[in-house]
Amino acid sequence: MARIKGGMNAKRKHNKVLKLAKGYRGARSKQYRVAKQSVMRALTSQFAGRKQRKREYRRLWITRINAAARINGLSYSKLMHGLKLAEVDINRKMLSEMAVSDPNGFASLVETAKSKL
Repeated sequence: MARIKGGMNAKRKHNKVLKLAKGYRGARSKQYRVAKQSVMRALTSQFAGRKQRKREYRRLWITRINAAARINGLSYSKLMHGLKLAEVDINRKMLSEMAVSDPNGFASLVETAKSKL
């Protein structure tokens, strides 16, 4: 039985990691051992970043809604409470989009919320 050495598989594995490390600075993109550490860290951060992006967008939407609500004489929390009492089911993304692009429509929603408070 012939002996099989692991050179081909190791080379394939190394190239896969080095391909992911393309664009990194210095040894991080050239040497396998350093590149592997950098790639592992980058993939971990990437996972965390996808979760963080959702949080950041929600914060942005809430900030926009609050600013538009205060222009119409209501705080964010009172607006959301009023909308819940009025049984208006609209998410924060759409509310913020309305606040930016359709101020008149948003003002009518604020009036609906005010009437239920």
